[in-house]
Amino acid sequence: MATTDTTSVDALLRTIADAAVAAFARPGSQIPPFSARYPALTSANAYSVTAHAHAKRVANGEKPVGRKVGFTNRQIWTEYGVHGPNWGYMYDSTVRDLARPLPVALFAEPKVEPEIMFGLAKAPAAGMDDAALLACVAWFGHGFEIVQSIFPNWKFSAADSIAANAMHGALLMGPRHPVGAQATDWLRALPAFAVELYCDDRLIERGTGTSVLEGPLSVLRHLVDLLARDPNNPPLAAGEIISTGTLTRALPVKAGETWTTKLSGIALEGVSLRFS
Repeated sequence: MATTDTTSVDALLRTIADAAVAAFARPGSQIPPFSARYPALTSANAYSVTAHAHAKRVANGEKPVGRKVGFTNRQIWTEYGVHGPNWGYMYDSTVRDLARPLPVALFAEPKVEPEIMFGLAKAPAAGMDDAALLACVAWFGHGFEIVQSIFPNWKFSAADSIAANAMHGALLMGPRHPVGAQATDWLRALPAFAVELYCDDRLIERGTGTSVLEGPLSVLRHLVDLLARDPNNPPLAAGEIISTGTLTRALPVKAGETWTTKLSGIALEGVSLRFS
């Protein structure tokens, strides 16, 4: 940051966090990127903003339920100028089952992302291979994350995207499927499955399990490693929901549209979401 005084830096990071939380609380609102006002904002101290904003949201009554990992799809890095994954918190106010239509007015410039998500049975540790990571997972599911930009026209720095809670808007989940005795099947399917994304029955995009790093379990490994280096935010815990990033490009949505997925090569059904 622009000053080396620790107290002043922390006060500034809290100011940024307050501005981010205020923007989240006003549906559809946008503010100038923080990096335009504070050019020395880095990804490292943006995670301090994450911690301050999280504490404020919890104090305001929101309950944390997991983490979303963003920018795991290398296809979108150049488009947004963010060249590596980051993460944000998810809350009981932002995570729900797929059911009724979702109003686009709740979000700022919303985009839809088809994703794989899962629930943790126990906390994973750094250095685990895929089989050990899978043993930490209770269930898998498929659904949509709605991402939004509190910064106009989706223009921001990597640090801005972290300070904006990794652009999280909402997570809409389909049915959950337990890992159970099918661990070998999941290990084989997760990197290899295919997905098709449709808008109003028109095919828009295709993706695969390896659209998100080397597959959804590799996203979990990356998140564990990020958190191991983070002095301000806690490691993952049993019971958390993890969403692993978009399997296609993030695509803008409009009221009246219905977005649908079809999956093959994995024991998960496609999902459908209508926007109102």
